[in-house]
Amino acid sequence: MAFVTLPFILFIGATAVLYFLVPKRLQWIVLLAASLVFFWLNSEWLVLIMLGQTVVTFYIAKGIAQIQTKGKLELKEKKDSLTAEERKAVKGRTKKKSKRLLILGILINLGILAFLKYSGIFVTGSNLILRRFGIEIPRFRFLLPIGISFYTLQAISYMTDVYRAKIEPDRNIAKFTLFMSYFPQILQGPIPRYNQLAGQLYEGHKFDYQRVCFGAQLILWGFFQKLVIADRMGVAVDYIFSHRGSFHGAEVWFAVALYGIQMYADFAGGIEIARGVSQIFGIELTKNFEQPYFSRSLEEFWRRWHISLGDWMKDYVFYPLSLSKASTRLGKRARKWFGDYLGKRIPSYLATFIVFLLVGVWHGSSLKYVAYGIWNGGVIVSSLLLAGVYAKVRGFLGIKEDMFSFRVFQMLRTFLVVTCGRFFDRAATFRTGYAMLKSAFVGWWDFSFIVDGTLATTGLNTANWIVLLLAVLVLLFIDYLHTKNIQIRNKIAEQPLVFRWIIYYAAILIVFIYGVWGPHYDSVSFMYEQF
Repeated sequence: MAFVTLPFILFIGATAVLYFLVPKRLQWIVLLAASLVFFWLNSEWLVLIMLGQTVVTFYIAKGIAQIQTKGKLELKEKKDSLTAEERKAVKGRTKKKSKRLLILGILINLGILAFLKYSGIFVTGSNLILRRFGIEIPRFRFLLPIGISFYTLQAISYMTDVYRAKIEPDRNIAKFTLFMSYFPQILQGPIPRYNQLAGQLYEGHKFDYQRVCFGAQLILWGFFQKLVIADRMGVAVDYIFSHRGSFHGAEVWFAVALYGIQMYADFAGGIEIARGVSQIFGIELTKNFEQPYFSRSLEEFWRRWHISLGDWMKDYVFYPLSLSKASTRLGKRARKWFGDYLGKRIPSYLATFIVFLLVGVWHGSSLKYVAYGIWNGGVIVSSLLLAGVYAKVRGFLGIKEDMFSFRVFQMLRTFLVVTCGRFFDRAATFRTGYAMLKSAFVGWWDFSFIVDGTLATTGLNTANWIVLLLAVLVLLFIDYLHTKNIQIRNKIAEQPLVFRWIIYYAAILIVFIYGVWGPHYDSVSFMYEQF
């Protein structure tokens, strides 16, 4: 049951009515039932995999807490009889046991994800070697439960936070199942932390008319981005990528740039729908975008794009890597080889590169995603290494950081760098992406396709291109206002009732009239559902 369908709207309406009819202490049960039904409708029996991971995560986190509590009690009971060495031994033993349990939980969750999502690529790689000996392993393509990449990261962060004593483990497995399966964010995020979401799910909420209106506005804005922009743009992007031999140079750059905007509208639209639905129930999901296409560097772009994934990688991959004993040893050796300035930075640069490599692999089990991660990690690390050189060049040229023209240049440069990475993200295979990247430099200066009728061959007529252009301008304008902390919905809420409803009806009509749907139309799934 996709977000942008009538059944989903009816599902939300029925869930909301029931949610506010039952006593507040029972509202979480309504959300749990709706989440499990939604999961079943989208994944059927694969819901058992999610439930299995939930049970494992719940009891391992509980076991970690019990080990740590037992260690603390032992220290408290024997505080007068234990020597300093014995106290240290108790602490070390407690940490070792709880850490082993944490590693077990992480390996189980990652093992399930890797087996279902990445076993194909391992089999393919093994067959390259085994075929020389006349052996070939059958390649299976497993069905994936919806949101497995998202709720697996939730599970890991939950167990880790319990291990770090940042949160207390949940005592109710049914409530914890709701945290793991909460349906608005299960398809494509954001990736919540337990201390951010669980309390909101478990506590009751009163019906609030303005909050429901704000939630409905977010849903409508998400529909606009998905149906009017992303799905319409996808028609042209899909055509060009499926007929790549007929396009080259500027045409290819244009298609990949369109794809970047398509992905943003698709992903951001889905997140806005999830946030809007949650807001109706009185639940605030974490913000996942912050106008990424206004970024002045690739590093800033990734801080603004998929914020919850970036924060997860920072807290559970980057810091553990960069602060590990191995990184400390590497830093000491690097200082001897490269000097203090560069040597002490190498461990963090290496951790940064590994993070982006993992982000690429997280997106999919294909070599193209590895290339995507290497591209982004390589560009960011090289920009960090050359930061001093860039500063000297700016000083030599008399360029000031706050100059408007330089800010525009930085945003355009960042968009170009991001677009280069999209070749591998969008292409069917690594080879296809590389071939398209090469073809993009043949006739890259020729923009005659814009006026010679070539665009009309991509599946969109002139009227559709005009609608698309206007819709993208609206999107950029709204994002620009957000950079100025101007919230459109707050401005609308200040207007008279009649004017507000004129705006609402106009927005609904625009989505219905200009959205890419119809009697024979099947809405394209959100891109991040596959992850």
